[in-house]
Amino acid sequence: MATVTPLSQGTRPEHRGLSFWMDRVVAEVRNVRSSPDADAVHDLRVAIRHCRSLAAVMEEVDPDPAWQEMRKVARKLFRSLGALRDAQVMSERLKELAPETDPVRAHLQANFESRMTGLREAALRAAGKFDEKTWRRLERALRQRSRFVPAGSLAAECLALERFETARELHAKALRTEKARPWHALRIGLKRFRYTVEGFLPEQYAAWSDNLKRVQDLLGDVHDLDVLLATIKKSGSVETEDSRKTWEETIGRERHQRMETYRQLTLGKTSLWNEWRPGLPTNGRVEVAAMARLRATARATDPRARRTSQISRIAVALFDALRRVDAAPAFADAGFRRILLAAARLHGAGAVREKSPQKSARKFLLSLAIPPGWTNEEWELLAATVRYHRGAEPRAKSGVFSRFSIEQQGKIRALAGMLRFARSLRKCGLDSGAGIRAEKSPDAVILRVPNLPNGEDTAARLAAGKHLLEDHLQYALIVKPAANPDKLVTLPARPLPEFSVASD
Repeated sequence: MATVTPLSQGTRPEHRGLSFWMDRVVAEVRNVRSSPDADAVHDLRVAIRHCRSLAAVMEEVDPDPAWQEMRKVARKLFRSLGALRDAQVMSERLKELAPETDPVRAHLQANFESRMTGLREAALRAAGKFDEKTWRRLERALRQRSRFVPAGSLAAECLALERFETARELHAKALRTEKARPWHALRIGLKRFRYTVEGFLPEQYAAWSDNLKRVQDLLGDVHDLDVLLATIKKSGSVETEDSRKTWEETIGRERHQRMETYRQLTLGKTSLWNEWRPGLPTNGRVEVAAMARLRATARATDPRARRTSQISRIAVALFDALRRVDAAPAFADAGFRRILLAAARLHGAGAVREKSPQKSARKFLLSLAIPPGWTNEEWELLAATVRYHRGAEPRAKSGVFSRFSIEQQGKIRALAGMLRFARSLRKCGLDSGAGIRAEKSPDAVILRVPNLPNGEDTAARLAAGKHLLEDHLQYALIVKPAANPDKLVTLPARPLPEFSVASD
């Protein structure tokens, strides 16, 4: 049962998407230029981190270089602010953990204060050099590209689910140890999940925001305490063994308290992880959401979306027609159809590059995170299908194709063969697969295709287009125009004869 509480009718949750945070960055930069105090530095870092996190999510869908450019524009400022923020946070932690008379606190605070002036000056220089004009230009461009993944859409749910699963794996690893590194990794993973939900799923965020922030703050405290302990050990400010032991015990106690609170919130039947999971795609909806994410990638990367859509419809119609006549065992596999559908929608992804578009498309697809519900093997088969959907046919002992097993090679031939065949049918004038029918004989499959033109050009295109699929099936594919259905003529209704009722 989903845990997202519906909002009252007529109300909508606040949506803090990319444009909101990019505008916020400009406002917070001006605040830092006026006064780089702790709050201003923190608010600017939060705004930049939101932008960078949302860009990282969108780059998994859309490879447009503007996403990376946006992250690059803010990188130097973000790092400069980070050094200042770390010093400010450590100084505050020291005040919380020890009295002014503590020699370790006094030594470290003096050190932080002496560095603070230089760090503030560096942050002010970085803020002064921040290119607002370029930032505004990127905001306009990326606002348009963000529309490939609308807020609240299935594609957005898929991206959030991916980060949820990653964060939950990090949660399981962290609970098995007290070491700092796994807990720091969990903090980062949970933060990415929170920012993704906030940026893409406003309804879920409205329901979950308080608890997400609470656990993030707990993990942030654990990280700060780990950094402080490491700083104390390196500083040489601990004069005696008793002083070192006192600080280790104090920090360990504070750290343990926060970790126990985190455990109480995230373990057992009332675990927050169990609260969040039903608000994301489950069961069969995972596959639908994953396909929605792939469609978003297709829209973002394919400059010829209309043509690709036509080829996709024809390829799926061919698959269904061949499945109905049991053309080969692979056609009975639902997973096989899913790979074909995804490959058909994504085969134009490499068209953004002029040289070897199908090779570029394969490399791009393999660089993406594997969608939920897909295996590594399925994703590699999809990428290989896109690689061989055009150009030279794959050969068993050459290139990428040789790395696959014989069974996998057969699947790639079948999938790529159907895409090649669909492309050739489209070139012959088809714009959909409606009405395609198949008939099987002992030595051939006859395909009946509506509106198929006659002529030598059509025959030549189809012969080249069906060759790879025929090679896989090991029998002929005979393509014939479908007979036009007889036209039904509606005749005018005849008047009914009048009957007389005989009287007794």
